[in-house]
Amino acid sequence: MALVPVGGTSASHEHTPEHEHSGHSQHGHDDENFDKHEGHNTGDFLTRFWISLVITIPILLLSHMIQQWLGFSLAFNGDKYVLLALGTVIYCYGGLPFLKGMIGEVKAKAIGMMTLVAIAISVAYVYSVAVVFGLQGMDFFWELATLIDIMLLGHWLEMRSQMAASRALQSLVALLPNDVTVERGGEAVKIKLEDLQSGETAIIKPGEKIPADGLVLDGLSYINESMLTGESVPVKKEKDGKVIAGSINGDGALKVKVTAVGKDSYLNRVINLVQEAQATKSNTQNLADKVAKWLTFIAIAVGIGTFAYWYATSGDIAFALERMVTVMVTACPHALGVAIPLVVAISTTLSATNGLLIRNRTAFETTRKLSTVIFDKTGTLTKGSHAVEKVIPLTDEYNADGVIQYAAAVQQNSEHHIAKGIMATLKEKSLALWKSENFSYMQGIGVKGVVNGKNVVAGGPNYFTENHLSLPEIPTEINQEAETVNFVLIDDRVIGLITLADSIREGSAQAIEELKKMGIKSFLLTGDNDRIAAAVAGKLGMDGYLANVLPHNKQEKVKEFQDKGEVVAMTGDGVNDAPALAQADVGIAVGSGTDVAAETADIILVDSDPRDVVKLIDFGKLTYKKMVQNLIWAVGYNVVAIPLAAGVLYPNFVLSPAMGAVLMSVSTIVVAINASFLKIKNK
Repeated sequence: MALVPVGGTSASHEHTPEHEHSGHSQHGHDDENFDKHEGHNTGDFLTRFWISLVITIPILLLSHMIQQWLGFSLAFNGDKYVLLALGTVIYCYGGLPFLKGMIGEVKAKAIGMMTLVAIAISVAYVYSVAVVFGLQGMDFFWELATLIDIMLLGHWLEMRSQMAASRALQSLVALLPNDVTVERGGEAVKIKLEDLQSGETAIIKPGEKIPADGLVLDGLSYINESMLTGESVPVKKEKDGKVIAGSINGDGALKVKVTAVGKDSYLNRVINLVQEAQATKSNTQNLADKVAKWLTFIAIAVGIGTFAYWYATSGDIAFALERMVTVMVTACPHALGVAIPLVVAISTTLSATNGLLIRNRTAFETTRKLSTVIFDKTGTLTKGSHAVEKVIPLTDEYNADGVIQYAAAVQQNSEHHIAKGIMATLKEKSLALWKSENFSYMQGIGVKGVVNGKNVVAGGPNYFTENHLSLPEIPTEINQEAETVNFVLIDDRVIGLITLADSIREGSAQAIEELKKMGIKSFLLTGDNDRIAAAVAGKLGMDGYLANVLPHNKQEKVKEFQDKGEVVAMTGDGVNDAPALAQADVGIAVGSGTDVAAETADIILVDSDPRDVVKLIDFGKLTYKKMVQNLIWAVGYNVVAIPLAAGVLYPNFVLSPAMGAVLMSVSTIVVAINASFLKIKNK
């Protein structure tokens, strides 16, 4: 195999530590998410907006500037004190979230957008009060009121946008039924979902929702898992098939043994994973936070500088204060604050509901830089369900059934795909399963134990390599390009061999082809021999393969690619491949149903479809593109708006504080709308 090095430096990322799942109940989630700055929920902001809007109407009617603009007069003795009272109410009530937010930011030594807004409305209020009590100038009460109204509405719209992504995920909980039919004492009994226990037998009628994760004991049906895996085609489920809580049963009746309920269910684990991923900041988000922080300092400095300039040149304190307030409000980095978190919330939720579970945000961003994807063969590009093809005795002492029985006896304690294939053949032939003792699993080599008082080994070619033994001659009738050979040894003597064949997954060839179109190289990494590895890699049109690689050596192979300057994704089953997944720039684990807890992986593909690797990379690029678009808009808006607010076009154009607030809110809404257009491409 020829490996062609690619220019560039090796990218690396730090894997986030394993998170402890909270395991909390998914029932009773509060729809009213709380804002991290103020401790006010979304409904509270909306209530404050409507009440403040009502108070704003008389403030506008009593403001002399509004009267001059609209050509009417409304004056009476003490009207300015009524205006003061109304202005005080709207400042204290409508402005409270921003004042609290400023106190929180100051205490946390994290000056930000809340501080900017609080300073702006406080300056406007204090100045207006001074005017009421004799200072020469025009009060700001109408501008203060409209500013607070717009800020409350803008903040509510922002929070609603952020909640939409979370609500989409939380709505998965509604997929669970309220009642479940179970078998108790030989009778079908209907119980509440919360009373369902692991180990019970649930009866799922046609069209009903699956109440918990489980194994099919009896029946056959097609299950709709699209809301959990993104796979639109119903999946056939029969005896021993796994079902996931929240999926919908088709037209068949099923008896299901419940294996996981509540906090242990797949659905709950998905929600926990997504919440953790949304809470984890990526490199781009950290950049946005830094920009927002500096923008806040710049806005305060420019605001003070603007006041000093206009007061020094015009002597008009009212105009100078108006410019300062406008700068601070216009420069408020709300759009920048929501630009990345909103994309994160939407992308993480979309990923989860399409069978892509993101555990590491930084690794997810790295997918756009990938130059090489390494695939573990078995269970990733192939189905991993090895079926026995041939059983060939190599001595006269044992026939084919004897070879199978000794192999099955020693394999019965293994979960390996080869063991499962041999056990299935034993069952088909109705042969007795013998007891075995002193079982030992040799990683990447095989298994051994004592059967009928004899030392038995069932292993592949690596067994001979590791023990410095010559490999037995393999009969010509065996197609080594398609069949895996497993040797059976009794007391160190080869008595026969068993061949097993795996089949390539549907979608594997398409996945490799799509990666080629993206300019990404693909390599096969397997413990199988050269011929099988070459056959699979060749059939799929891959760039190369690495054969006879033991699990503990896979990490080294990944590192070799990285040392050549490649940005590498490793795709495997998350068990034997754990070190390689951890070493890769992006570790991608495949697993179906409840097998999602690949703790060393950055991203988990629920559906075990190789095409999901392509979908993941494509979605990673789209997500990053949205982040960059939002950052450019948020920063670019401030570059244009701040000079206008400072009065660079005066007297030809003057931006009022209220109009500055409108522009700031519009900027936030534009960012939110742009983020909402993020969509995942289905295969």
